Amino acid sequence: MKPFKALSAVLLVVVLTACIVGSYLTRNTTSNPSGAKRSAASQASLIDDRRLQTARQIASLADTPEEQDLAGEALRLSDHELDQAFATALREASESAVPPAGPLKQLADRIAALKTRITTDQERAAALTRQAATRDAAADQLELAKAQLALDQDELEDASQDLARQGGDKHAKLQRALQEHEAAQHETATPPKLSAAAPVATLRQQAQAWFSLRARALQLQAARQQAAGQASTLEREHDALEEAANKKLPSPAGQAQPAAGSEPSTGPADEEDTTAMVARLRRLSDQKKTLAELDQRIQDCRQLSDVYQRWSALVDARRRSVLHLLLRSLAAIFAVLLAVILIDMAIRRAFDRQTDRRRLHQLRMLATIAVELIGAFVVLLIIFGPPTQTSTMIGLVTAGLTVALKDFIVAFFGWFALMGRNGIRIGDWVEIEGVGGEVVDLGLLRTVLLEMGNWSAKGHPTGRRVAFLNSFAIEGHYFNFSTAGQWLWDELQVSLPPSGDPYQMAQQILQTVERETAAEAGLAEQDWERVTRQYGIRPFSAKPAVDLRPSAAGLDVIVRYITRAPQRYEVKSRLFQSIVDLLHKPTTPATNPVEA
Repeated sequence: MKPFKALSAVLLVVVLTACIVGSYLTRNTTSNPSGAKRSAASQASLIDDRRLQTARQIASLADTPEEQDLAGEALRLSDHELDQAFATALREASESAVPPAGPLKQLADRIAALKTRITTDQERAAALTRQAATRDAAADQLELAKAQLALDQDELEDASQDLARQGGDKHAKLQRALQEHEAAQHETATPPKLSAAAPVATLRQQAQAWFSLRARALQLQAARQQAAGQASTLEREHDALEEAANKKLPSPAGQAQPAAGSEPSTGPADEEDTTAMVARLRRLSDQKKTLAELDQRIQDCRQLSDVYQRWSALVDARRRSVLHLLLRSLAAIFAVLLAVILIDMAIRRAFDRQTDRRRLHQLRMLATIAVELIGAFVVLLIIFGPPTQTSTMIGLVTAGLTVALKDFIVAFFGWFALMGRNGIRIGDWVEIEGVGGEVVDLGLLRTVLLEMGNWSAKGHPTGRRVAFLNSFAIEGHYFNFSTAGQWLWDELQVSLPPSGDPYQMAQQILQTVERETAAEAGLAEQDWERVTRQYGIRPFSAKPAVDLRPSAAGLDVIVRYITRAPQRYEVKSRLFQSIVDLLHKPTTPATNPVEA
């Protein structure tokens, strides 16, 4: 058995370790709490939208008007920064060069040829549209031209999709990502509803609020560092691009100027130089636009970092306020505990002055318990607050009282059972849970007996009062030895002297007992006759019985007789007196033999 227990313990340790390791490894796999839709994986690889997603996540935590304003400003700045990033990426994607060879080059050439063909088809369709009004043949040619134009457009769309699918059309990917972003922005255009701040009246609520604000402060700090880091990265990118653009700017003094008095040249070489210059100037213009957009993005990131910093300061102020309330609640709890201790000490000192030591301990314990219960109730109110759901609390309190007071409730209903026809009455001789005695009090909750000792050996009152909850009438059993006359069998034992005829002496003793108890025996038989007639059983005899038993000194005579419980010892004393007088008389021959 021990190896099995050891193996079970080892298995539990292994499973527990695996659960802890798995929980640690999956700690960052929770879903997005903001509920906003993430863009496609292609967007995540092309455009960095982490600032916007962070702003959406933190905005869902705003629970005060001030935080709601800061959350809206953070969303606006992060969205504007992302729009500038999209604009820059789209312009750069439009200028991206086509690969010199390979499948992507073939698709790009095919797309260029289709675009040229579509332009030609559009011009031809426009010309045929003008001729269709005067010539019938032109109308048929127009329909043919429109069909060819639609076919070329479909082919261009298919080629464009093939190019985008194979990764050669970055502009199309960015355009699709921009559409997804705008759709998500349209869905979340309505500002999030202000969530009510959690109350902080109780110690439990204050602790929860403090930990929640602490987690929010950490998120805001991480978001501020993210925005500041992005601003630094964009600033370095801006400086590098600006330095490169300044080197490529054409110098007006360095441009070739025509000689004085000569005509400007309009040859092919001049036209080629002009075209190259125009393309270069356009590229430089695009770079300047990119620099301007970088400047705006840098400003947005810096403002976003400032917003998070102000938000963090607001959260820190709320944390200090909640911490103040938390410390006040703790101080109140410690004050209650100190008051309970001081009151307990005062109760002990006050009761030590009392002269009655018998009730001192009981009263002191009751007072101490009452004070401790009141203190515990006040502490629970500080920690959890007053109950808010009245019906639920009433049900719980009722169930708790039912369990706690079960014995008292059963005892109360047991009183009705004891007061019934087959119950007990004051003065009855009963045995309850092994204790026998006379009933002296029968209350709503308790039955009090005056203990009478064992029935066969001792019948004198012990002077002790024994109280029982009336629940024994329902949950247990009890014996009622009393009838209408409280009849019971008693016995006495007499040791016969060695001289004389024992049978004659036993017969004389039996006659003496019968003579002394004749009246009680007749009344007992009458009472029992009513009981036996009611239940249909054979009647009982109340006549005395005698028995001879050998002993070390000779023979013992044991006589059983019926008597009333209250007069039990009086009858026994009278019988012993008669037997003693009988034993001191001279013996006479027995007239009748005594049956054993």
